[in-house]
Amino acid sequence: MARELPSLNALRAFEAAARLESISRAGSELHVTHGAISRQIRALEAELGVPLFQRQGRGVTLTAAGLRLRDAAALSFGQLRDVCVEISRDRTRTPFVLGCSGSLLARWVIPRLERLGRDLPELPLHLSALEDLPHALDGLDAALLLAAPPWPKDWHVEVLAPETVGPVVSPAYSGWPKLKGKPASCLLDEPLLHTASRPQATLAWARAAKLPGSPPSGQGFPHLYYLLEAAIAGLGVAIVPAPLVAGELAAGRLLAPWGFVATDAAWVLASPDRRHDPRAPALAAWLANELAEDRPPPS
Repeated sequence: MARELPSLNALRAFEAAARLESISRAGSELHVTHGAISRQIRALEAELGVPLFQRQGRGVTLTAAGLRLRDAAALSFGQLRDVCVEISRDRTRTPFVLGCSGSLLARWVIPRLERLGRDLPELPLHLSALEDLPHALDGLDAALLLAAPPWPKDWHVEVLAPETVGPVVSPAYSGWPKLKGKPASCLLDEPLLHTASRPQATLAWARAAKLPGSPPSGQGFPHLYYLLEAAIAGLGVAIVPAPLVAGELAAGRLLAPWGFVATDAAWVLASPDRRHDPRAPALAAWLANELAEDRPPPS
């Protein structure tokens, strides 16, 4: 079956040249050369079997057929632009579904929601708690993750900040007096609180801190949120991500005498590559800025 419409690229080139009354200006608007516009117009004229422009001095004018096509093309492209704008506006009113672990949600995201709403009013968020590190992002526009690469090939990943972890302790911890003033190596004899959701954190910290071994495991907790609460309650020393305890450190409820070190993991905003939401970059920039403010300098 024969194609009913000529090439849309050719029609777009013609519409721009006819509207601007200049092939050169049409090339500038469409970011192509004068020759590319001319070739598209010649191909369109050949397909239609009639001239659309005629030379007049150094310029060109539209023929009768060109005038008819100009008016029709202007109307059609104008309607397309209007519909695209309406669709884009509708998209900005659609909630942006952001997934993250319950611990990140409770300890870091929720305390910032009011500020996020003020800074990005065009981004209504719908939050979804993730139980585990997802292998797919089904049903999500993006996920805020704290993990190490490699990432799935069908993900678009924005790295927001390196992961920085370190041991924290409450001044109320009964073992604090014997640890106070000691180097980080003293923790090689200290059973550390740990979490099943990030079991490699202690080893990653010990390796980054260049310790000759790894501290033994103390009491375990199923989620990072519970681990943080246990540390605040004075149950022991815990290796935790720095941004999650920035408030407690500032208030003196937790201490970080041995500092923080960067691991091979990162805070990332991951979205499905097949339907990358154009609002995601603004959210990524906002999250990265927040993480930069919370991150202490590595020890």
